[in-house]
Amino acid sequence: MDPAVASAISVTAGDVLAAQARLRKYLDVTPTHYAERFGCWLKLENLQRTGSYKVRGALNALLAARERGDDRRVITASAGNHAQGMAWAAYRLGIPAITVMPRTAPETKVAGVAHWGATVRLHGDTYDEAKAFARELAEQNGFRLLSAFDDADVIAGQGTVGLEIAAAMNPDVVLVPIGGGGLASGVALALKSQGVRIIGAQVEGVDAMTRALQGDRSLRDPAATLADGVRVKEPGYLTEHILKDLLDDVVIVREAELRETLVRLALEEHVIAEGAGALALAAGKRVAGKRKCAVISGGNVDAGVLATLLSEVRPRPPRKPRRRTQERLPLPAAKQQPPLPAGLLPANDAAQPRLTSVPSNISKDLPEELLA
Repeated sequence: MDPAVASAISVTAGDVLAAQARLRKYLDVTPTHYAERFGCWLKLENLQRTGSYKVRGALNALLAARERGDDRRVITASAGNHAQGMAWAAYRLGIPAITVMPRTAPETKVAGVAHWGATVRLHGDTYDEAKAFARELAEQNGFRLLSAFDDADVIAGQGTVGLEIAAAMNPDVVLVPIGGGGLASGVALALKSQGVRIIGAQVEGVDAMTRALQGDRSLRDPAATLADGVRVKEPGYLTEHILKDLLDDVVIVREAELRETLVRLALEEHVIAEGAGALALAAGKRVAGKRKCAVISGGNVDAGVLATLLSEVRPRPPRKPRRRTQERLPLPAAKQQPPLPAGLLPANDAAQPRLTSVPSNISKDLPEELLA
C-alpha cells in the first residue's frame, strides 16, 4: 500500500465490531487455555479453521467486498496461512481465488490451499518476491489484490481475536507475533481502549516492523527462521501507522528461544504450534503481568520439522512450582453455635463442666494408674 493512501485510511474499533458480526455465522470462538508452567494464558488460534487466525481477515475482506458490490476475482500473496484462509473463505462463499506462494512455503500449507480449490502459483523464494508477482498479475488481469496484512478489512477481521480474549479473561497484557503487523494492529484496536498493554514479538534478524517504527524502512533480507509466517521484508504502511499509536513495546526473540518454546508447548502443554505460533509465548517470559495472554497464531507445522525439533531440542526442566503459604481464597470460618440462655441450663451445669463417669465393667479391667 502506498504511504499516502495508508495515511488517509482509518480503521477503528467499530470496524472490528462489524467484522465480528460478519464472522459470527462462519467461525467459532477459539478456546483460551492457562499454561501453568509458562504462567501465561494462551489464545489457541492453531485450532481455528485452516489452523491459523488468518482466515478471520480473509473472510471478513471477502464479505465486506460483497457488501460493497465488488465482484472481481481475488488474488493474494502469502507464505501459507493467509493463502489457506483465503482459499477456505472463497470456497465457502463460492468465489474464485488465486494464491501466490513462495517455493519455500511448507508443503502442508501448499496442500491446504489446494485442498479448498484455490489456484496455487509458486513463485520466488520469499514472501516479498511472491507479493511482487501477485501485484503484477493483478495489474495485468484486473484482479483485486488482497494484502495479507496491509488492508483495512483484513486488519478488522484479525482484531476479532482481541475481542474474544477480552470476553474470556479480562487480560492486562496481550502478546502478539508481528510480521507485517495485521494481527497486532487489529488486536490493538480491539483492546487498547480497555487499558490493555499490547506487546509485539519478532525474531532476531526478522524485525522489519521494529525498525520501521523507529523510522528505518530500509529493505533488508530477513534471516532464515523457524517462524516462516512472520518472515517479512517490508512491513505494511497502514499497520505501521496504527502500531505507532497503539503498540506499547516489541520484544526481540532469539531463534534458540523460539525453538525451545515450540518444543515445550508440545511436550508440556500438548499444543502443536508452528514457529510463528510459538513466537508470542517465547517473548512472554520477559514481560510482567498478572493476566498475560499470548496468541498462538497458528499450528501448520510440517511433520518432518516437528519431528526434527523434538529429537534435537532438549528444553531445560521447568522450575519447581512455588509452595503456597496461603490459599488463594480464605477458608470459611467454622460456625459457632450460639450459647443457650442461662435460664435454660441447670444450675449445676452452668457452674461446672459435665463429668462423665467410666462404666463399671470397663473400670474393672483398666490398671489403677489409668483410672486415677
